[in-house]
Amino acid sequence: MTKDRFLTIVTADPTVRAVLERTPALGLGEWWLTAGVLFQTVWNSLTGRAPGTGIRDGDLFYFDADTSWEAEDAVIKAGAELFADLPVPVEIRNEARVHLWYADHFGAPAPAAFRSAAEAIDGFAALCCSYGVRLGPDGEPQVYAPYGFDDLFAMVVRPNPSSPAPRHVYDSKADRWLQHWPELTVLPWEGDARR
Repeated sequence: MTKDRFLTIVTADPTVRAVLERTPALGLGEWWLTAGVLFQTVWNSLTGRAPGTGIRDGDLFYFDADTSWEAEDAVIKAGAELFADLPVPVEIRNEARVHLWYADHFGAPAPAAFRSAAEAIDGFAALCCSYGVRLGPDGEPQVYAPYGFDDLFAMVVRPNPSSPAPRHVYDSKADRWLQHWPELTVLPWEGDARR
């Protein structure tokens, strides 16, 4: 099963395992480890590259109704200490706050306020990066994969029609990824992929 293959690959990575094992100490409600540390770990496995190749960071999304900067900053600081020894930074963000800064950061209209951290994963610029992993109450990994695994394992980068991200975000990410994984097939922004 593709989900099992995905989990086998990503949980074999020491950085992924460390984040999954340590995050419960932050006392967050809903949280997901997401983005590059997951899908790029799969690409490295598929192409025989060394673990960590091309991975700049790991994103840790959580959801807290307290949208104050002070509350998020306290979690970011606690996480910086908790993950300080890892080979890549872990960027922690309260997804309940994204609509407050999105337009300034990306130069595009802000999406409606997210109602969960998982909903933020739905809006990534490319379908192949829309994954989340966390530990469930039983300590077993759970996966959130709203668009399935086909593009990921086929190494296809496809624009996400549900993403609020502007074209320049998709293009810059795809260009950077191609530098590390030239085997990727990058589909253009135009056409039926974007509605």
